[in-house]
Amino acid sequence: MKVRTGIEVSSQSDIGCLRTNNEDSFGYWEPEDDDQFLRKGRLAVVADGMGGYEGGQEASRLAVETLMAVYRDYGGDDPQAALVEALQAAHEQIRQYSFAHPELRGMGTTCTAAAIVRVVDGSAQYDALYYVHVGDTRLYLIRNGQITRVTRDHSYVGRLVEAGMISAEQAETHPQRNILTAALGTNPDLVMDSPGRPEPLRPEDVLLICSDGLWGQMRDSEILDAVENKSAEQAGRKLIDLARERGGPDNITVEILRLR
Repeated sequence: MKVRTGIEVSSQSDIGCLRTNNEDSFGYWEPEDDDQFLRKGRLAVVADGMGGYEGGQEASRLAVETLMAVYRDYGGDDPQAALVEALQAAHEQIRQYSFAHPELRGMGTTCTAAAIVRVVDGSAQYDALYYVHVGDTRLYLIRNGQITRVTRDHSYVGRLVEAGMISAEQAETHPQRNILTAALGTNPDLVMDSPGRPEPLRPEDVLLICSDGLWGQMRDSEILDAVENKSAEQAGRKLIDLARERGGPDNITVEILRLR
């Protein structure tokens, strides 16, 4: 994997302490070609599969592979449109696969994909964040000692929080917090979050994408502590160790991108 200067990237995944296989998948891509790189930037994806031993693994793998391939081959100049088309293609791919393999019916996956692309606006140039998201993998932005969750969870408990029926603290221990309201490959219609405009990024910003095997075991403030003043690789290791120390009931995947 070739990574140009200007960023530090770490992608790590761990089976956890209780599972017998890893149903998470992840990917990182940036074009070799400089002109392509200006248009497409860098792409990071995390998917957390569900639907039994083989189904979850296949769904997350298909999601990451399809999304990266469609984004790479997209002909236009709009990274957000490319991400939306790529996520839709991944959704269709998983549905077709489950129809072809009836024993895997019910397979599906969460998926969060983030692209960092250089924007030229008059005389100003800056990196910008584009993303698409479905399910409860999370994208965080860490800046100036603060952590912000960029995505919202498509989950039953997430809906309760948004409706003001329970607090974010109560959601962390709610018995039904693993029930998703949207995923790739499950229902005919795909529900996704896709922002209307890119988010300008600053030097030293950190983007972190993780599966619920990570965020489900710790508070956002603890994620922030683990990332501050560490390399991307060290931070990823620290976070996985923490999740394992707390029982590691699920697969744990984390991708960290630190802008330089």
